[in-house]
Amino acid sequence: MDRRAFLLLSAASVLQPEAAALPPGSPDTPGGPDPQTVAFQAWLRDFTIRAIAAGWDAALVTEQLAGLSVNPKVVELDTRQPEFVKSTGDYVRQSVTEARVETGRRKRAEVAQLPEIEARYGVPSEILTAIWAQESAFGAIQGDLDVIRSLASLAFDGRRRDWAETQIFAAFRMIQEGDATREQMRGSWAGAMGQTQLIPEAFLTTAVDGDGDGRRDIWNSAADALASAANLMLRDGWRRGEAWAREVILPPGFDYGLAEGPMHAPGEWAAMGARRADGLPFGALDKDTPCQMILPAGAAGPAFLIFPNHLVIRRYNNSTAYALSVGLLADRISGMGPLAVGWPIEPPLSADDRAGAQRALSALGFDPGALDGVIGVNTRQALRAWQKARGLPADGHLTQGLSQQLQAEAGLRLPADPPLAAADGPPARPGAPTAPTPATPGDAATPH
Repeated sequence: MDRRAFLLLSAASVLQPEAAALPPGSPDTPGGPDPQTVAFQAWLRDFTIRAIAAGWDAALVTEQLAGLSVNPKVVELDTRQPEFVKSTGDYVRQSVTEARVETGRRKRAEVAQLPEIEARYGVPSEILTAIWAQESAFGAIQGDLDVIRSLASLAFDGRRRDWAETQIFAAFRMIQEGDATREQMRGSWAGAMGQTQLIPEAFLTTAVDGDGDGRRDIWNSAADALASAANLMLRDGWRRGEAWAREVILPPGFDYGLAEGPMHAPGEWAAMGARRADGLPFGALDKDTPCQMILPAGAAGPAFLIFPNHLVIRRYNNSTAYALSVGLLADRISGMGPLAVGWPIEPPLSADDRAGAQRALSALGFDPGALDGVIGVNTRQALRAWQKARGLPADGHLTQGLSQQLQAEAGLRLPADPPLAAADGPPARPGAPTAPTPATPGDAATPH
């Protein structure tokens, strides 16, 4: 028998369920077989064999995977459709508070390396500070779950298997190369770590030494975490010197159907009646840049022209509400004032509100795409078409009242409907999927 075959057999035997104490409810306990435990152990043995066959050190693999059990909380969070979805306005209001603005200004001043980081990567220090706030409350809340166990649970669950297994290999590499210890690698349910919440693959490819001590310590060094986030954003296309978005005021009679539609330079939007809310001109690098209009709270809320840098923030966390919170908090940290148009107060949308609206649109001949309870671009486009056909402002913004109106018109029952399928967004790259609670509207979050 050659050495590789011997290592494979040895690894498989180490990870046999009978080789270790079994958890309650496993096949050899009075509680009877636990199907999830049996299935997880089968995946774990298979993954171990595949990892060693692919060339990973057998001792490293078996040491890091021995004794693992599935974390049911992780599986639940990855597959659960949120019962209620918080409005964008509620999310931003809770993220951009006066207390957080003041803390952000103080924290930004405390990191001596931030001016150098901004100069090197081109990402404004206030944007990095706002991400720091959103991701870990300035390093105070980094997550306490074992990252490899969380990723193994996601891989076992199957919905993000390829992505999660890739992250486990990246975690092995971090341990192998001395970037972090297993104990240090604690984070969110989706495997994101440190003060700016990077997944293992993102750590390997973009983490940098921001404080000059020769290590990439995103857990204990704010400078390392912020420089790593800046490097990640630069790789994702951050455009130095350009804005992320600007609030605009729209005139009476404006065609709200243009939201999330064609891109125009700011001057073209101005010709259609949109003017900057603060009355200032667009910067030299912004004035000719095509941008899109969004109405995250519909016609009753603030309107924004979003620039390419907005989408870079979205790559960090694929949620419009997240990107707005980061950008608006950054604006306030830099000294700008609050929005000219306030966020409307809206009740959260329930699962029945969302799924019922989609079924109604489909029944009325307006295709919302998948009937999954996720209000994405396709649903908003269908809603705009319905609004336009009914002579309503075509802002594409679903409210509780509008959902009830749609369902009544379609003749659908309003009481409880069957359970929804889990939202299935793409696994994020370079971070980690965001937990569904508190849920954010509009877009499926993806890892960064």
